[in-house]
Amino acid sequence: MSEATAARGMEEILERWEPVIGLEVHVQLATESKIFCGCSTRYGALPNTQVCPVCLGYPGTLPVLNERAVELAVVAALALGCEVHGTSVFARKHYFYPDLPKGYQISQYDRPLATAGRLEIVLDDGRRKAIRITRLHLEEDAGKSLHGPDGTRVDFNRCGTPLIEIVSEPDLASPPEAYLYLSTLKRSLQYLDVSDCNMEEGSLRCDANVSVRPRGTGELGTKTEVKNVNSFRYVEDALAYEILRQAEALEAGRAVVHETLLWDSARGVARPMRSKEMSHDYRYFPEPDLEPLVVTAAQVEEIRSGLPERPATRAARFVEEYGLPDYDAGVLTATRGVAEYFEAVVEYLGDPKGFGKEAANWVMGEVLKLANEQKVEVALKGPDGPSPLHPADVAAYIAAAAAGKISRTVAKELIVEIPAEHMKYTGHPPQIFIQATQQLARKIEERGLAQVSDADALAVEIDAVLAEHPDEVAAYRGGKEGLIGFFVGQIMRRTRGKANPQLVNELLRSRLVGR
Repeated sequence: MSEATAARGMEEILERWEPVIGLEVHVQLATESKIFCGCSTRYGALPNTQVCPVCLGYPGTLPVLNERAVELAVVAALALGCEVHGTSVFARKHYFYPDLPKGYQISQYDRPLATAGRLEIVLDDGRRKAIRITRLHLEEDAGKSLHGPDGTRVDFNRCGTPLIEIVSEPDLASPPEAYLYLSTLKRSLQYLDVSDCNMEEGSLRCDANVSVRPRGTGELGTKTEVKNVNSFRYVEDALAYEILRQAEALEAGRAVVHETLLWDSARGVARPMRSKEMSHDYRYFPEPDLEPLVVTAAQVEEIRSGLPERPATRAARFVEEYGLPDYDAGVLTATRGVAEYFEAVVEYLGDPKGFGKEAANWVMGEVLKLANEQKVEVALKGPDGPSPLHPADVAAYIAAAAAGKISRTVAKELIVEIPAEHMKYTGHPPQIFIQATQQLARKIEERGLAQVSDADALAVEIDAVLAEHPDEVAAYRGGKEGLIGFFVGQIMRRTRGKANPQLVNELLRSRLVGR
């Protein structure tokens, strides 16, 4: 089925059927060690090298709760507006699978860490929609089964990795809304350094629950669960597939079976995995080796006071403080690192409204481009600044171009050389900015890159270009004024990008009218 056909099929189905979607998101917490033992959580280690008797479930071992995991879970709960409960209880969730060595998972059941939150998403038409969060609880991860042509092997390195599970109410009404929810959630958790949310490494996984009901009715239909989907796009595709499948089955008079499915992204189908378990199937009971988890009101307030500015709040401030369009503010606050980097550039320049838009253009353009090419993140990393560009360098180039010392073209050509130079600056921000400015000034002088703003010198270049292109001159005078860009480009090439573009425009128009 083509995408266009599938889209038309979905539109027709949605006229008659209403999807009801809830998501269960498993997020690996950014701790150095596991939730109940001291084993490393580092990704990529050789199989079964980051294990111990505790995470392998040996008899006689006792779990010891990781305090940092609790702190990060509370951070996430507060960011989602949840009520953090003073006392929560760990439970044993029993099921058999080869990658679960204990035969049970330590999780939380009837007394989770936090409940009753919400996450607001912005729909494509600009409307805001609040998605309710049912619960957020702590748990440990299982291992990983590695299936191959010669059989299945198990890597237990992930056993005991600390997770939070975030369960939404069935408030999502379409696959695109689910995608927006996941994207917004990921951004929030990364912003708070709760998790890197790297789906390729398994740091964020999603189980999607979906049912359909006749549009306009209130009764819920039979739901299915698509398990462990590791891509937002696959979640969207899997939900669309299930909505169509369930609606077509009901219209044909067949019942929807309450079951767990696996998404086959290669074939674009969801395959039955097993019948859906109910809570009693897991035989939950309180974990006897762990005391109830107590988080005091004072601890919650201390964590709350240390939370950074939220993305939406920061974006609104960028619009107000730096005079940025909403789009720019959204891009610059997409990650905490980029937001902090942008503000550092503007701080060096010392004029938020005057240089805000220019700084935004440079960060969104040259800085992110270089970072992408070098496969590094844009972030502030201590006194030596970020990789690939120190914000003081970016500020120095912006200031030099604004002052007419070099053209913007030359500035953008030069700045790509900075990562290879590994400039190190010392001192306070004003001193660092002076060092960056002096370094740039030396380069401009040594390489003869100063912007040409001599009207007489530029007039010679302009006359030469006009003499070389009489047909274009005639066309411009005949009404094709868009050719002004062609002439400017020719002059910039002749001057190796050093000509003052504003002066070139003024002189060109004068010459073209006057000749």
